[in-house]
Amino acid sequence: MSSLSDTELIPTPPPSENSANSVAGIDQALGDFSYDVKYALDAGTGLTEKTVDYISAVKKEAPWLREFRMNALKAFFAKPLPTHWATRDLENINFDKIRYYLASGQKPKRTWDEVPEDIKRTFERLGVPEQERKYLAGVEAQFDSEAAYSNIREVVSKQGVIFLNSTAALREHPDIFRKWFGKVIPTGDNKFSALNSAVFSGGSFIYVPPGVKVSHPLQAYFRINAENFGQFERTLIICDEGSEVTYMEGCTAPKFSTSTLHSAVVELVALKGAKIQYITVQNWAPNVYNLVTKRGLALEEAVIKWIDCNIGSHLTMKYPGAVLKGRKARGEVLSIALANDGQHQDTGAKMVHAADETTSNIIAKSISVGQGRSTYRGLVHIPRHLRGCRSNTECDALLINTNSRTDTYPAITVRGDLNSVQHEASVSKVSEEMIFYMQSRGLTEGQAMSLAVNGFVNDLVRQFPMEYSVELKRLIDLEMEGSVG
Repeated sequence: MSSLSDTELIPTPPPSENSANSVAGIDQALGDFSYDVKYALDAGTGLTEKTVDYISAVKKEAPWLREFRMNALKAFFAKPLPTHWATRDLENINFDKIRYYLASGQKPKRTWDEVPEDIKRTFERLGVPEQERKYLAGVEAQFDSEAAYSNIREVVSKQGVIFLNSTAALREHPDIFRKWFGKVIPTGDNKFSALNSAVFSGGSFIYVPPGVKVSHPLQAYFRINAENFGQFERTLIICDEGSEVTYMEGCTAPKFSTSTLHSAVVELVALKGAKIQYITVQNWAPNVYNLVTKRGLALEEAVIKWIDCNIGSHLTMKYPGAVLKGRKARGEVLSIALANDGQHQDTGAKMVHAADETTSNIIAKSISVGQGRSTYRGLVHIPRHLRGCRSNTECDALLINTNSRTDTYPAITVRGDLNSVQHEASVSKVSEEMIFYMQSRGLTEGQAMSLAVNGFVNDLVRQFPMEYSVELKRLIDLEMEGSVG
């Protein structure tokens, strides 16, 4: 599988009328629009050393970073497409057809009024400024390759919290950034982490000083606007000793006849006693290949918690994880995935125990609709010499009809005999009898299906912040008439 396909990214077939792509609490059509934007900076199509040189030159990067990118490019070309934690659908990606860098050439603005009108209209339509006014401590809004808006509330910045896009952080805080950059997820971790390392642009950098607890969430919003485009943001969050932060990201893209690539890298570092909660709600169009590497490093008594909602895309491959390196560290992944017609949600989690008395908890729920496919892939590793470690994995799948599919591939390795590990998986189906009963009580078929699915994921949705849980419940208002049976 090391050779790349000569075909273009295969467009995703449109969903049938009977399986509308509107699921659970977010309007899935909300992001299906684009504006004709004139880009001042364009690296062109295809991936070569010239592409990397162009990106590095535009950003006026230090020599070490250009060298880092070039080494990553070599690693990308040398590595085959993944075969173990992967699907054959990856062979359809033609990396020579993608545009790797597009930007307006302007610095991120500090007020929404300063943002260029066409870009501002995009974020206003998605409701991002309103969310910031209501309950956020800061926002980064990325449009294609670069941040268009960046702001943090004064009361938070006075606490010493740094919240910038990655480009600005590398320039303004190189010592803090470089210490952990690429340390949690090495360049050669996989083919797509190498790709991101070669062409990354945008993403968030957060540093929380010792003892500081950020009371309101920080949010980033990643928007793809251009066709045949690849978005490669790079996010690094560092919580110093005893500090806490909640970070939320939202992702959307319009639907094109050709496919779009999104390949991000996220690194979290929780030092002694720190706590990071990372929440993702993705609502990609059904032509997006979403191939993301996310991992955290938790030191002594630190907590890393991933809350993940995967909706939309043609293919998602994402397995948030944690390396529990310090005694009594804790890692947690709560995941919801919904696969509709023409979609494959290949999601899960990875937990590596590397110290005594560490704890991991994985709860994954998936919903397969129409001819959609959901896959759980999980890894839990506890070496022989460790003691007092505990791990729990729960994988529950809901099938809406006979054509949908779900698979579970847990990989649990426990070498020692002084640890506790448990795993359970279940598959259930929304029955015609259940739908008929609810219809006999006055509900429509769509309302009955929505109620059944919301009940299935309700215990996880309650762990989202209020604003997101309301949105998710709207998204699960499935219009599923005729999809049962």
